[in-house]
Amino acid sequence: MAANNNKNSLLASQARELFTEHACRVLPLLSRALGERLLVLVDQPGSAPEMQERRDGWLAFQAGGTAWVNGTAKAWRKAQVQPAVSAAARSLIDSGKFELMGDEVMEDKILSSRLALRLLDFASWELNDLRLRIQSLEGIAELRKGDILRPEVLAEKLVEQWTSANLSRELWVLVQDTIQGRMAEHLLEAYHAANEFLVRQGVMAEIDLRPLVKRTPSAVVAGQPGSAARAADGGVADTGTGAGTGSATGPGGHGGSARGPGSDLGTFGGGRASERARASGFGRSSHGGQAVRAGAESSMGHSSPHDETRMQTATTPLARARMRAQGVMGSLKRLLTNQVAGFDDTRASQESPQLAQAFAGMAAAESSNERTVLAGVGPDQVYGQVHVEQAATALRQRTSNLKKAAATSAEKATIEIVALMFQSILAEDRIPPAIRVWFARLQMPVLRVAISEPEFFGSLQHPARRLIDRMGSCVLGFDAEVSGGAMEAEIRRVVQVIEQYPETGRRVFQLVYDEFQKFLSKFLSENGSAARVVSVAQQVEQKETMAIQYTIEMRNMLNDMPVREEIREFLFKVWAEVLAIAAMRNGPQHEETITLKRAAADLVWAASAKPNRVDRAKVIADLPKLLQLLRLGMSMLGTGTREQDVHIKVISDTLADAFMSKTDAISAEHIEAMAKRLANLEDYLSDEDVGDLPLDTENLVMMIGIDASDLEVITDGGSQPTEAMRAWAQELQLGAWFTLDHNGRTSHVQFAWCSDRKQLHLFASADGRNFLIQARRLAAYLQAGLLVPTEEEALTVRATRDALTKLDANPERLLG
Repeated sequence: MAANNNKNSLLASQARELFTEHACRVLPLLSRALGERLLVLVDQPGSAPEMQERRDGWLAFQAGGTAWVNGTAKAWRKAQVQPAVSAAARSLIDSGKFELMGDEVMEDKILSSRLALRLLDFASWELNDLRLRIQSLEGIAELRKGDILRPEVLAEKLVEQWTSANLSRELWVLVQDTIQGRMAEHLLEAYHAANEFLVRQGVMAEIDLRPLVKRTPSAVVAGQPGSAARAADGGVADTGTGAGTGSATGPGGHGGSARGPGSDLGTFGGGRASERARASGFGRSSHGGQAVRAGAESSMGHSSPHDETRMQTATTPLARARMRAQGVMGSLKRLLTNQVAGFDDTRASQESPQLAQAFAGMAAAESSNERTVLAGVGPDQVYGQVHVEQAATALRQRTSNLKKAAATSAEKATIEIVALMFQSILAEDRIPPAIRVWFARLQMPVLRVAISEPEFFGSLQHPARRLIDRMGSCVLGFDAEVSGGAMEAEIRRVVQVIEQYPETGRRVFQLVYDEFQKFLSKFLSENGSAARVVSVAQQVEQKETMAIQYTIEMRNMLNDMPVREEIREFLFKVWAEVLAIAAMRNGPQHEETITLKRAAADLVWAASAKPNRVDRAKVIADLPKLLQLLRLGMSMLGTGTREQDVHIKVISDTLADAFMSKTDAISAEHIEAMAKRLANLEDYLSDEDVGDLPLDTENLVMMIGIDASDLEVITDGGSQPTEAMRAWAQELQLGAWFTLDHNGRTSHVQFAWCSDRKQLHLFASADGRNFLIQARRLAAYLQAGLLVPTEEEALTVRATRDALTKLDANPERLLG
């Protein structure tokens, strides 16, 4: 027994060592990518402080990047050999005395937590497999807190060494997208390598999550015949709180991914449990599946009966959708790796001569008559279901011919999977027939890309996938809004451009994807009454944001000056908004704007103590011009004469008191410095979030000039959303459709516009109504389920899932 335990411990240690070595390999690559990213940022235009900050960041990374890489590798290796902490010791540590946590420590924890969440999103299924295998070897209920296999430990060491290398947190935020992307991609491979090592050593070649699923007592209904048996067998309990999961056994033994988040995925070779899962609605993205996912997630070592709820609220629906999508891609990758000899998704390949000849023959046939069969050539062609069926039939024939010409098993498998994906897309009756016909013409270009770039099957970010997903999300379920319109014309143009350049691979897909994004931004924001709303809303955001930032800057400038409270209040509440209006209308360096900025400095000086006669005479001489400027500024705000008189009286009384004041005077040097800073105030403004902006529905309706019934302004109020929900709100994509429940009325709306600072968001309904929502309120609506995506799963992900299901039922067709 002791010898067996020693062998298990040795295997676990070797797996950790292998994982750590794979993880450390990413550090030099990551350092090089960060250096390139910072160099690109240095060359980007911006304000003088921004450009200086980027240059300083690049120089700091040149000086400290090597130390960061070496320090992180050393810290990871130290964590790898760290002795396990006993349960008693861990309890003692966790229950120790409370201490105040410094701001810097808290900021580091936030940065590392964000990175750890991204790593978990990307590699959850491989991590869960490795976690279960290590737990089995060491006979523990959960990995220790400092285990190097935990994403949070990796992220924590990475951030710690960043600050130890004298690199700033602001610099981290500048490049954290690059860090997260590169780390997630490479750590997935590290987890996979450790899993493969343990499987080769005979450690849990097959993993079944069913015995590990934690259920609430209500998951099995007492007294109901067969309910306990169904729960024990992995079925979904009638209450909806249980969890069903299929066997995660992959083809050929290892496939071996016992997935936590996203375990509702169709799996090739999944066995009877996965069949039951699909029969119960498991294979589709749905709200009902969330309880199932939560149950599977609770298998990750947590014993609380409320883990299902905790796990569901820990991440946003967007993050959970990403987990499910990554699970689908992981299943596809394992299928191809295990079933197809010579398949390698990390290396570009070339078509075999036979297949290239077959493609050339099809291109020649298209140029004569076959393209007419698929989609016709007339720009005014009206397509219906019959054209979709014709396209599907032609594509099936092409697929058969291409598989016969294929020279390798990798080519045959690629042809079959792409064909199954497009069969699923063409069968999606919520997409208008015209769009499905154009999508059909993308099958051959996508197939050529998939053969030459097997990465297509392993990455959700491949431009071919992103293009199809983006176009699909804009048209799904809204035939009347698409057919024969500008959207169909743009999709037709995109397809025709791709067909004209079949040899360029992913580059042409990336090009037209960027062009489609620009089209969406313009098309949605310039459509009908939305155009007027967007124009005014953008001005409102610009004005309110500048007013808030001007106020902050003036507070900073006057912080150490002896300025009367009445003058401070006027500058902060009135004059900051005047400067914002002037800068928005005429530009920040316009002569009138500069004059109004100078008036603020003159007012501060005039209201300060005047101990000598020369200064008092100067104030008296300049006072009429100053008061005239103040009235001019207040008129720009629409302030009435009576209200202006009130402000002018308060200012006049304050200036009179200044003549008698015995306090210290403000020096001319201070006033001149303030005037110069005000003149170039925009150079000191930051891009930080200024919070929610005040919106007035009546004023907006009057400014826009549309019927009030056509515009709903959803202003601040309601619950406080979590940071995760705020992040989700910032990631919504233009063109996506949602169901909006506002004041008891449900509307199907399309995300039409987002302001430059992402503070205001416009949703347009099919009946011409517009909803302008502030950022915080948008996050609150998402959190409360009042704004729900019409489709949670991307089009190509769903098509991939359907392809896997068909291959599960008939594996022979993959290479047949």
